[in-house]
Amino acid sequence: MNDPQYASVAVGDHVPAREPLPPEHGHDRYALDVRDLWAGYPGQPPAIEGVDLRVPVGELVGLIGPNGAGKSTLFKAILGLIRPQRGEVLAFGRHIEKARDDIAYMPQVEEVDWDFPVSVMDVVLMGRYHGFRPFRRWSAADRSAASDALERVHLSEFAARQVGRLSGGQRRRVLMARAIARGARLLLLDEPFAGLDAAVQHDLVAILDELAQGGTSVLLATHDLTCVANSCDEAVCLNGRLIAAGRPADVLTPEILAETFQRHLLTIPGVHGGVIEVGAADGAPRES
Repeated sequence: MNDPQYASVAVGDHVPAREPLPPEHGHDRYALDVRDLWAGYPGQPPAIEGVDLRVPVGELVGLIGPNGAGKSTLFKAILGLIRPQRGEVLAFGRHIEKARDDIAYMPQVEEVDWDFPVSVMDVVLMGRYHGFRPFRRWSAADRSAASDALERVHLSEFAARQVGRLSGGQRRRVLMARAIARGARLLLLDEPFAGLDAAVQHDLVAILDELAQGGTSVLLATHDLTCVANSCDEAVCLNGRLIAAGRPADVLTPEILAETFQRHLLTIPGVHGGVIEVGAADGAPRES
């Protein structure tokens, strides 16, 4: 279904919970701990209000909500790209300012200048920056990490290609490779699957799951409710404020999704666990 006002999710086939990680994987049980966060833009009401959010170490957490819900604003506030109006953000038990090297960010593809004359490898190598170091010479370790990241997202053959010549899906994979190459313990991914076909998305989810098994934590914003239901350890519903958070089977219910998306929801029988469909604002169901 291509209608942006219409999405579906099969609930019930959630991946098994991972085994708890040993203490050495972090100074705190949470990779990210957001407390009473308010943030927005000058001259406008707050885009998010009073958000409390936690990402456990070594888990995939899916952040869902309608357009304009504040998902990108939340990411920018966490990263310090905009200044929070109120609240606190901790990463691995430390103030976010002291944990920058532990975090990698994948922005939406529309936020990147793809006309800049650099190669795919150049973009991925940029993920190796830790602090501002102009005219840096890339080490063998940097190049190895970048090459490994490109291989993981199946773009090795495009390493020398100019980024402006890539398709939309390839550009998203480049951004994910850049985030992976950083070697950070926490990944923030903003709409990583938009524009990708099912096979590529499946491969990237498998990569994220592998990273989580090794102790990397992932917070991903997405409109793909099926991905959250079947591949994430936890789901978070946001619409200006936190609506709900918890295991997908507990959060992705008709009542909670109706409050989140403010649209009619219909549970269709005949599919394992049921299918929840987010329909039009007028409540009229549509055929899928």
